[in-house]
Amino acid sequence: MVTDMIPPAAAPAFLAQAGWGQAAIVPLAGDASFRRYFRVIDGPRRAVLMDAPPPHEDPRPFIAIAEHLTENGFAAPRILARDLEEGLVLIEDFGDLRVKEHVEEQPEAERDVYRRAVDLLAALHRLPAADVPPYDRAVYQREAGLLTEWYCPAIGLPVDEAGYVAAWDAVLPMVERSSSPVVTVLRDYHAENIMLIDRAASHGLGLLDFQDALAGHPAYDLVSLLQDARRDVPPALEAAMLDHYRAIAHPPADFDAAYAVLGAQRNAKIIGIFTRLWKRDGKPRYLSYLPRMWDLLERDLAHPALGPVAAWFAANIPAGKRHHALEDYAPA
Repeated sequence: MVTDMIPPAAAPAFLAQAGWGQAAIVPLAGDASFRRYFRVIDGPRRAVLMDAPPPHEDPRPFIAIAEHLTENGFAAPRILARDLEEGLVLIEDFGDLRVKEHVEEQPEAERDVYRRAVDLLAALHRLPAADVPPYDRAVYQREAGLLTEWYCPAIGLPVDEAGYVAAWDAVLPMVERSSSPVVTVLRDYHAENIMLIDRAASHGLGLLDFQDALAGHPAYDLVSLLQDARRDVPPALEAAMLDHYRAIAHPPADFDAAYAVLGAQRNAKIIGIFTRLWKRDGKPRYLSYLPRMWDLLERDLAHPALGPVAAWFAANIPAGKRHHALEDYAPA
């Protein structure tokens, strides 16, 4: 994981070859992976340097999806230069106006911004899926299993792991057999990965962090957006945006069940990931999101489609071992 924000040793030569030899390199951000980002400043010019160091990271999926999105009229960062051997990619700079901070500073803009974000997804869902791997049963199970792999041991709770797998096997067919089209699933489509940009043709929204895209159900990215792990999306706004999506995309009758199943699957996965970021990677700040994640998961589990999974949680993880259970184990 990211340990510092010192530019990679190969960056000056890479930037010089790309025509940015006089540019300053300023730390921009790290994330929950090995990737790091730097702003490159050369007078009035701005770009972003992505450091995706091999063997931990591979920038090729990011490049491929960025080009796919751009070719289809969406605003992904343009690829300005690349060195795949060093894992360096110079990309378009979308600026600093993220959706998360914008709607928190201007709450009156929240509904309009989210409506545009839903419009973008509906447009993406009208297209054939990109040439990416399928979001299939093996991936769903592997991700959902992060909860029993990391969260349950962290609170010292033995659980029925085989029963957990069986419960998901009972509900995932509702997604797999859905009559919804198979679409490009960006997988991390939420307020911290969407930028506000001056580009009307792409709904005024710039897309980031889509390198893990898969081909799957259209409800998944709506869950990412409307059941955000890092900010509270009011339930009334979630309901209104789902109504808006139904009005413009006309999904089949089984869409709501798939939305609940994928919401539960994603939220269980994130509880496991955030626990792993604390236990394995020394990032306890992610624990502050867990009460929200449990709230979202329990809402999804209340849907009738989740009956087998809800029963497993009731039998294996009692209420007292959920929302704030890790506070007794985390550093103060």
